[in-house]
Amino acid sequence: MPQLRPALIAVTLTLAIASPAQAAAGPRITVENGRTQPVFSYADAVREYVYVESSVDSDSDGRLDRVRVDIIRPKESGPRLKVPVIIDESPYYDNSGRGNEAERKVYDAAGNVTKFPLFYDNYFVPRGYAVLNVDMLGTTKSEGCPDIGGKADVLGGKAVVDWLNGRAKAYRADGTQAVADWTTGKAGMIGKSYDGTLANAVAATGVRGLETIVPISAISSWYKYQRSNGVVYSYDYASWLANYVDTDPEPKCQAVRDRMDAEDGDDTGDYNAFWAERDYVNGLLGDASKVRASVFVVHTANDLNVKPDNFSTWWQALAKRNVPRKIWVGQYQHVDPFDFEGRRDVWVDTLHGWFDYWLQGVRNGIMNAPRADVQTGPTQWITQRDWPAPFATNVPLRPAADGSLGLLAARRDASASFTDVPLDEEEMIADVGTAKPGRVAFTSGALPLDLRLSGTPTADLRVKLDKPAANLTTLLVDFGEANRVDWGRGQGITTLAEEDCHGDSTAADDACYRKVATNTVTRPAEIVARGWIDIQNRDSLSASSPLPVGTWGRVRWQTLPHDYTFRKGHRIALVVAGTDTTYTSEAGTGANVTLDLARSSVIVPFTQGAPLVDVPKDTTRFRGPARIDLPEPDNSFF
Repeated sequence: MPQLRPALIAVTLTLAIASPAQAAAGPRITVENGRTQPVFSYADAVREYVYVESSVDSDSDGRLDRVRVDIIRPKESGPRLKVPVIIDESPYYDNSGRGNEAERKVYDAAGNVTKFPLFYDNYFVPRGYAVLNVDMLGTTKSEGCPDIGGKADVLGGKAVVDWLNGRAKAYRADGTQAVADWTTGKAGMIGKSYDGTLANAVAATGVRGLETIVPISAISSWYKYQRSNGVVYSYDYASWLANYVDTDPEPKCQAVRDRMDAEDGDDTGDYNAFWAERDYVNGLLGDASKVRASVFVVHTANDLNVKPDNFSTWWQALAKRNVPRKIWVGQYQHVDPFDFEGRRDVWVDTLHGWFDYWLQGVRNGIMNAPRADVQTGPTQWITQRDWPAPFATNVPLRPAADGSLGLLAARRDASASFTDVPLDEEEMIADVGTAKPGRVAFTSGALPLDLRLSGTPTADLRVKLDKPAANLTTLLVDFGEANRVDWGRGQGITTLAEEDCHGDSTAADDACYRKVATNTVTRPAEIVARGWIDIQNRDSLSASSPLPVGTWGRVRWQTLPHDYTFRKGHRIALVVAGTDTTYTSEAGTGANVTLDLARSSVIVPFTQGAPLVDVPKDTTRFRGPARIDLPEPDNSFF
């Protein structure tokens, strides 16, 4: 990790000691015990707004779009006291709102924001930060049209960072130019879901001045958000979302939405230029190799809205480039870490330390702490030096003709067949051990020890078809009664009446939020890993290639990642099926799929103290529950 320069440390320490002249002028940024202290008045903070000129004209009206930026900063900030900036850019400030309580911006008669959503302003402004709530282009009070991860989204946010560093222009409501002479130019971006996605996108441009980002449940590739290896989750989704977040009259941006529908390639599911523009790992506008900012990733393994391959591929790309980074991996669905039960205080303090280190230059040891916090149970967490767990071993689990799953390959002529018909996941895993035409299933015996999966399994199948195309679904399932996070109910949390407070308040904007409790359920099974592929995309995401009828072909792809422990006495099951209607609206092809068992496996990254030398086999075929009520994905934007 890069070390802070001594000069920067000296500045940080000096800020805590005010001269008599400084004391007369008012408070200064103060550091105690490795954290900035709340010495500035929240009630007296400057509340203002500007319009930053971007480099795009997304609505084709002949003028560059301007981005609305709502600002709250210490009254004392200015040329003599420059402060760093925390940015939450969002398309949701006037529609779905932000946070578990769906807060929206509230304005006074002069157009200034009196209520900033979430706690960032209440907590960080008194500690010597400015907080900027930025309306994404095409939303709320910004100009232009949203283009869902594309040029307007990315360059609108970048323009704000450029303005903070003197590289872009901004204007007040009366048309006069606004200069950010109150900031150091050091900025951090934070946000959940689309907000965190914008942080990823802007960081991927390599813009100078963006020192850190905190993407929470964020997209790193819009293709991965709406596709899995050629399988389309939802048709015409980009245009639908653009219309949702744009509360202006529909005709204004209809041409932009029509263009998205024409370019998204829903007819094939292939990766094309539309998706490359919206790829921040390795895309046209930005990629991980350009990232200058440190990155604090937060995601949950059961987030089936922004699926966890969005964080795992981003995390892996950052690691390859030695980007300074930290990660929390939870077990809820699409939930902010502020609402992880029992972790709110830990989250606020960790975030505080992270921003202080990267934006204020406070040497507080945050980068010496374990890199990864991982949730292992409803309210249990561990720390480890990285994620996935170091020293995980890739173990191939192999299906056999008798329905077992183990370490040994099946005999050379063994096969199993099913038909690509649309099934939901409850149908796919019900009655395991009973033959069904739409799936094949294989189970281990009762495990003799706990086995922890940490990372991304890989499905490696050899198949042949009686038609040129089929969708494949691979599920890795834990069979065994256990108390689990019920992530499908309320996304895994229940909001309580009691509140706690983090920061200072005014009558218009309090810092208090309702506590939460983790929802749990005792259930006999859990789908741990899921993976989908259109066989036509087995060799390339950008070009479909039908598999010649009756010809064997290898289909290898990664499932979604997870961090999960299969408990002693439970069974691991591999289910292979066709079209998964829980996550796609595609129709099944009706193709008969034959699986070469001897040359098929699922490769699972297990952490273990000793090599796994045997997987038990049942003496009689295991029969799973006839009906299982599984959690379902919730695509709420909060």
